[in-house]
Amino acid sequence: MLALLLPAAPAVAAPSGWTVTGPGQVTAEVALNSGNLTLAVRRQGRTVLQPASVGLTTTTADLTEDLVFTGRRDRVVMERYAMPTGKRVQRAARMTESQLGFRAASGSFDLVVRVSADGVAYRYVLPQPATVTGEVSSFVVPDESKAWLLPYNAWYEANRVRTTAGEATGDFGYPSLFQNGQDFALLTESDVDGRYAGSRLRKSGDGFQVVLADAQVASTGTTPWRTAIVGDLATVSTSTLVDDLASPARVADQSWIKPGKVAWSWLSEHSSPGDFARQKQYVDFAARNGWEYTLVDEGWSSAWVPELIRYARAQGVEILLWLRWSDLDTAQERDTVLPRIKQWGAKGVKLDFMESDSQDRYRWYDAVLQKTADLRLMVNFHGSTIPHGLARTWPHVLTMEAVRGAENYPPAANNPVQFFTRNVAGSMDYTPVSLEVGTKEASIAHEVALPVVYESGWTHFADKPEAYERHPEALRYLNQLPTVWDETRMLDGDPDSHAVVARRNGERWFVGGIATQDRTLRAPLSFLGGGQWLVETVRDPAIRADVVRDTQVLRNTDTLSVPTRRNGGFAAVVCRYRPGLKTCDRPIRQVPKTTLTVTPAGTTDTPAGSTIEVTGTFTNGDKEIRDVRLTATAPEGWSVSGATIRRPRLAPGESINGRWRLTAGSQAGPVDLPIVATFGGVHVEQAVKAFVPPPAPVNGAQVSDLPFQSETNGWGPVERDRSNGENTAGDGNALSIGGVTYTKGLGTHAPSEVSVYLGRSCERLIAKIGLDDETTEPGSVVFQLYGDDKPLYDSGTIRGKGAAVPIDVDVSGVRMLSLRVTDGGDGRNFDHADWAEAALTC
Repeated sequence: MLALLLPAAPAVAAPSGWTVTGPGQVTAEVALNSGNLTLAVRRQGRTVLQPASVGLTTTTADLTEDLVFTGRRDRVVMERYAMPTGKRVQRAARMTESQLGFRAASGSFDLVVRVSADGVAYRYVLPQPATVTGEVSSFVVPDESKAWLLPYNAWYEANRVRTTAGEATGDFGYPSLFQNGQDFALLTESDVDGRYAGSRLRKSGDGFQVVLADAQVASTGTTPWRTAIVGDLATVSTSTLVDDLASPARVADQSWIKPGKVAWSWLSEHSSPGDFARQKQYVDFAARNGWEYTLVDEGWSSAWVPELIRYARAQGVEILLWLRWSDLDTAQERDTVLPRIKQWGAKGVKLDFMESDSQDRYRWYDAVLQKTADLRLMVNFHGSTIPHGLARTWPHVLTMEAVRGAENYPPAANNPVQFFTRNVAGSMDYTPVSLEVGTKEASIAHEVALPVVYESGWTHFADKPEAYERHPEALRYLNQLPTVWDETRMLDGDPDSHAVVARRNGERWFVGGIATQDRTLRAPLSFLGGGQWLVETVRDPAIRADVVRDTQVLRNTDTLSVPTRRNGGFAAVVCRYRPGLKTCDRPIRQVPKTTLTVTPAGTTDTPAGSTIEVTGTFTNGDKEIRDVRLTATAPEGWSVSGATIRRPRLAPGESINGRWRLTAGSQAGPVDLPIVATFGGVHVEQAVKAFVPPPAPVNGAQVSDLPFQSETNGWGPVERDRSNGENTAGDGNALSIGGVTYTKGLGTHAPSEVSVYLGRSCERLIAKIGLDDETTEPGSVVFQLYGDDKPLYDSGTIRGKGAAVPIDVDVSGVRMLSLRVTDGGDGRNFDHADWAEAALTC
């Protein structure tokens, strides 16, 4: 009765809306209506992204409806970090974070929302690991909003299309750019790795829904960030929000991570990566022009790559090597291939054709990045997903493709939009500056401007040395251009028509401008400090030819204006002016000439446990060098005795000598014994060739059962007891020639060579040779046998798919037998060649 007489306490409704305000003028609005959760984004009071669904489902819970709010926690996230690549080296991130708890009948989750001055991101945190079956995460923009979208494929190499949000249909890859009035929103994701799967956007109803690459994802409980970079065009294009949201670096010592310019031959000469002599010419070109790297793309051979690396490093040029991702798709391959490349002295790898956003492929990224970090090998991902903060977590990721770059001959009209979309997410390996290769749609100045407009930790230049040397003013500008930036500014631009970008390295600014139509490109110089500045501009002449250089002294109140034609552009370098200063150019680094000779020459048999004495003489060239060291290096399993020779300085023409004894390990096969001289960061190396003999073959031994002492193949690896197949080990079929199958033998693809050790203990090799039946078209090949580099047998050209040809060849007295297949002089297409039932009489 007393309770009835007392006034009732007023009911308190559970909150149904939450605002997260960032350090700038961007806010996130989270709302719960009838159990359904939405998120909207506002800037300066204007709605940029309308309320859109939030939530996810797992195999045990539906966390998309009938939700109840359980609590809120707030904090400010402040981080300072540095990266070796990107729009700026030093980063400072400040974000407001709210963690909002929700539960449904079947489970619960926290929605973590972060708001910065340049955008909004959210992720889901589950109380425990779960199998996620989907997200209702989506973004809604007004139908009339302009949209620059990438039709989705898992390697992100389509041409970006200009449409509207309302007209868009289908699936789209990140990042997706929208303009709603004066506000822009760039939609993407961050902090994605093997703990989850990648995703894409699908136009669904009035919004763009996040669609996962896998039907089910084994989540650790924390999802990636669904990310919207928001602001005016300058804010969006220079944002580092994707990196700011990513997991911190897992590499403590980053001193070995070196961005730089790269000479690259594949686009201008597809077959050149297989040509040792031509690759040396690319190295020479890089050395002359102070470029730090040469990339040897698809087609290189392990038979000569170690020698190329030694040749390059003596000139101050480092080598990068191309690999297909499937060359490293097992732990065993990663534990053998990558250490071998590291042992050769390569500094990094280009990994290609991943072409998947699945969780399984992301786990591969995790594994290969951990292994390359352990080995201190830098990485370039091609045929890859987009950057999503990967380079912050793994700073040895110098660049990624995920763009329709120069190798796909994109229209020049597609170039400006890349700065405002793809390149915002991270370093972009567009492979710019195609002067003579490709469509030639873009002007020379447009091409020269691209490595300023586009950021990439490694910039791989697309043309051949001779093309650059025929454009000396363009080459002069490229030689001054860095790939590391302290600051980035957008000076003018529009995704449809033009982009003018300024980037600072130290005290110099570099400005690049590109346009799709006739216009005057303008670069307001207000970003410069007070006083006078020397501005050197390269622009197009009246006809397509080398750029013309103009020099003027300007102030920060001036605007640099450059008239350009359709698909034209300009580039400039800016430095502080002082009386008498004629150029902003700095000297190009040239490595002093030196020589290193070693003994013994040739290859020396060194049985396990025996010793070999080696010597080295290092001679300086025409400039004094300092801090010189000369030493011998013991390969794995070997030991070395003898002192390292040191000199604080070495005068021109002066030499130093060393002598060492190396004891052979138990691993059979060819071994390089490196003698190394170092000075001033330069590595000069020559190798003594040793060979640890394996046991000689027994009578009747099948060649396919013997260890290969060397192996090259025109497509994928040489296969044992199966046909060549495709480019992955073990993917061949049963050996088949003329309709007859064989259980033993070698499956190769011209040009190929396999060497096996006979130890002068065998008399004959018998085999059945021919073109394998597995190809759709007939090929043409020549089978050859060499004993200690002397010809023993030549089949002549074999064409078509006839019956196997039996051979019986005398190999008496042969130490090393080489089985070679050439392409018959008409290219390697369909040249699947079998050495069936290749057996030895010993």
